[in-house]
Amino acid sequence: MKAAFSIVTNGDSALDIRFDAEPSEALSRHITALAQAIEAQQWQGVRELIPAYQCLTVCYDPLLCDSPQLSARLEILANRHPEASASKSDQSRLIRIPVCYAPEFAPDMQAVSAHTGLSAEQIIARHTAPRYLVHMLGFTPGFLYLGGLDPLLHCPRKATPELRVPAGSVGIGGSQTGIYPQATPGGWQIIGRTPVALFRPGHNRPFVAEPLDRIEFYPIDSEAFERFDPDTFSTRPQEPAA
Repeated sequence: MKAAFSIVTNGDSALDIRFDAEPSEALSRHITALAQAIEAQQWQGVRELIPAYQCLTVCYDPLLCDSPQLSARLEILANRHPEASASKSDQSRLIRIPVCYAPEFAPDMQAVSAHTGLSAEQIIARHTAPRYLVHMLGFTPGFLYLGGLDPLLHCPRKATPELRVPAGSVGIGGSQTGIYPQATPGGWQIIGRTPVALFRPGHNRPFVAEPLDRIEFYPIDSEAFERFDPDTFSTRPQEPAA
């Protein structure tokens, strides 16, 4: 895709490539492809690339990298409009994540039901129907920003955030759904919980999913939740994430 962009400073050791386009699958693929192209350059001093919905942040060591020169290089590369590589497309996975929607794990199900006019059963059915696209990771390690939530499930965030949302909580915030990888404060409406650990720092792939992967939720009951062994969970795809 072709999208207008600007490059702006972000503190004293990062540059943001900001795109003038609405968040979409096409833009996420474009940002991922641009990150791949930058990595391939192996520029001295570039330390980390952080993709977001409408932005790619390029972190660098100011002692090894000249900011104006890096900005000029990034502008040239971004103007080439790189396409996502075939290898990345082949690596995209479909990851199925179990979620228990039982009342003890869904403290805000009634609030979501009241706002949407849907029963708990209808909410669960609609929440587990899509294959969500992972646009980005952020907020806390392993937090997945997912696209594809049924519009009938869109629900405002809480007016007063909770001080502690348990790890694994599955929530709805506005037009998004996601999972809290760690116990943190949060303001999303919690409708379930997964026993899967989204952030596993001891693994070769510490995050359960990466940008451009697909996520599919499926319901389990409380007994299955208690029996679930996180160490047996595999992110190997059962089929390509088309």
